[in-house]
Amino acid sequence: MSLGDRVPVYLVSRTHLWGTVTFVALFSLAYTVLNVPFNDNSWFEIGEDRVFALTLSFFISSLALIILGKVLITALNRSARGLTMLGYIACLFLEMLLISLDYALLTAIGSKQGIIDIEAIFWMDFSGALVAALVELGFPYLFCAMYFALNDKNKIIRVMNYSTVVSDDVIAPKDEKKITLFDNNGVLKLSLSPANLYYIESDDNYIKVWYTDSKGLLKQYMLRCRLKTVEESFIDSSLVRCNRKYIVNMDRVKVLRKVKDNYELDLDNEQIPALPITKTYEEQVLARFNDSRR
Repeated sequence: MSLGDRVPVYLVSRTHLWGTVTFVALFSLAYTVLNVPFNDNSWFEIGEDRVFALTLSFFISSLALIILGKVLITALNRSARGLTMLGYIACLFLEMLLISLDYALLTAIGSKQGIIDIEAIFWMDFSGALVAALVELGFPYLFCAMYFALNDKNKIIRVMNYSTVVSDDVIAPKDEKKITLFDNNGVLKLSLSPANLYYIESDDNYIKVWYTDSKGLLKQYMLRCRLKTVEESFIDSSLVRCNRKYIVNMDRVKVLRKVKDNYELDLDNEQIPALPITKTYEEQVLARFNDSRR
């Protein structure tokens, strides 16, 4: 993966971002508590009221900067151009710079002289804080990224046991590419030709897969799986999230029409009702629809 590639979905998922915030906060707090007794230059204390107020201010403001960083990452990822790996790394580094600057400014405020020495801030306190931030934030960020990368890989790499698979056709080793769906235990449950799949519907902790069998009859298959997992697994396919409840196969879309302030999708099967498009997914659905019609 190069720096110009789109950032992996698992790095910008809500679970990863908020899990990272929690882990970073706990790790940084533990690191600071353990490091303070060995650092003569540290002003972190819990005894003196004024210094404790500065300490508390630093932790609160740092946490706020980390959360704002995650909000920025989410916003950039949802933009039309998306977020690249280089942009993702730049956002993380920007967090470290701002937190280091925050530390340097609080150090100046807490100094006995009460005079802000710009050179001292940027070449002593700021540089030292930046090194500490690279450790306190860099390590947990790397750890979380590795954990979620491994978790994502485990979702994709499965043992292909076809003995309990429901399929729309006879499965052959050299068949065309299939859309394969797994349950939460990683067991392959459904294998379909892309042309036969219409849409996937969320139903609490389950999903309903709507497809046509070899006789052209509309069928429904239910398995225990999250719709988010399906969305992440087929991000570069014709399957597109159009609603909090639906993922639609854009190859089976016949008409995209506007109804009041929203859009709806009509599929090429009269038995299937129109699927609504919500504002959150409107941009990506319209873009994919236009691309498929070129």
